[in-house]
Amino acid sequence: MAEDEDYVYDEATGEWRPASELAAEAAPSVVDAEGNALADGDSVTLIKDLKVKGTSTTLKRGTVIKTIRLTDDPELIDCRHEAVKGLVLRTEFVRKR
Repeated sequence: MAEDEDYVYDEATGEWRPASELAAEAAPSVVDAEGNALADGDSVTLIKDLKVKGTSTTLKRGTVIKTIRLTDDPELIDCRHEAVKGLVLRTEFVRKR
């Protein structure tokens, strides 16, 4: 234990806990369809053919999406594809490369 570490009172457990420990628990974990953790800049592969709303485009299974960005919602990722600009995908339809 570091002496200079800040401690925060956790009302749920009634204990004083390190602030870094509570921050790690509070951060939403973003995972793909297989449970792998996703981070900004990762590449993902589609695991299902997806029809894109508002266009006549269908993204085929196996399509690689590069450089994803995480959103505030742990079930959605923001990404770009040459066929569709401003694409937002659900994490249940992607697998980390």
